[in-house]
Amino acid sequence: MAIGIRRERRVALALTAVDDAGVTPEPLRFAHETLPQRVRFAPGDAGEAVAEEVRRLGGTRVMAIATNPHRAAPVLAGLSVAVLHSDVVMHVPLAVAERARSVAAEYDADVVVSVGGGSTTGLAKAVALSTGLPVVAVPTTYSGSEATDVWGLTEDGRKTTGVDPRVLPRAIVYDARLMLGLPVETSVASGLNALAHCVDSMWGPRSDPIDRALALEGIRALCAGLPRVVADPRGLEGREQTLYGAYLAAVAFASAGSGLHHKICHVLGGRFDLPHAETHAVVLPYVLALNAPAVPELDARMAQAFGADSALAGLEALRREVGAPRSLAALGLAERDLASAVAPILEAAPADNPVPVTAEVVETLLRHAYEGTGPDA
Repeated sequence: MAIGIRRERRVALALTAVDDAGVTPEPLRFAHETLPQRVRFAPGDAGEAVAEEVRRLGGTRVMAIATNPHRAAPVLAGLSVAVLHSDVVMHVPLAVAERARSVAAEYDADVVVSVGGGSTTGLAKAVALSTGLPVVAVPTTYSGSEATDVWGLTEDGRKTTGVDPRVLPRAIVYDARLMLGLPVETSVASGLNALAHCVDSMWGPRSDPIDRALALEGIRALCAGLPRVVADPRGLEGREQTLYGAYLAAVAFASAGSGLHHKICHVLGGRFDLPHAETHAVVLPYVLALNAPAVPELDARMAQAFGADSALAGLEALRREVGAPRSLAALGLAERDLASAVAPILEAAPADNPVPVTAEVVETLLRHAYEGTGPDA
């Protein structure tokens, strides 16, 4: 049985409109909220598209946040940039957020443009959370943070997350050409982080049939795109498919909410300062191995999206093909830290996870992820 867990339970999940036999088994009953956001796919035209989005927002004094000002320069060329801020740190420590907020106030910024990965977007969200300034996000990884209203801040080794409409970027500009310089290893980890959004969206606390439809299409796109990125890092087709899948994944996740996978990774990342995307890439198969057998109807649908006999088999095949990171130990987690992660994970774990989350479950899962043993062990 998956990763040594002896107990499982089935959860009541909203059914799809029609089952495999073409018969509606029971009336659909759910509430779905679509977040208000403009999304533009603008291959090769990010600078023009960003300038137009800033004009639409009435922005005249831009606070640009970018870790790589040289790469961001073409995107920002058409803007009136009051200040370019590059003090970005993974997991958004509170002190870093406070400094960015002070800079926004000092330069009287009226709009924030973020150009970068999840940490850059996260810092822009931290500014928006306290100032209400609108954000235009230009992602350069597949993190998906730009499509959610979720913020995260870290203080004293504890990562706190929340949901607030103020942090949702008003507009996203996607340009796959900005991804061409992203190293393959980083692309793989970031893409698997996006895939984790899809998986968590299948059974997240607010998951509904629309979330699952988006997540399943996201799985298909990511499975098509990521191997192409590995085979041809400078090819646009693979980058665009991966970017499309990452966006769908994030939209699904924003609605469905954080499942067990993300709760585990937030604890590990905030407490031990592990690399964000790589941690998600390592932990994902172990959570899938735990939960999927308890919800066979969802496992079957994910398996179809992966093009495999089971969701876990499909994920593992993809991970082998793209050379995914395999263990938490390789990411720098110390074995002595495993025990101290159990209690905060139990505290954060969703009550309606498909399998009851006990100390034994968490200890077993962390041990396997630490060692990188097969998730179906």
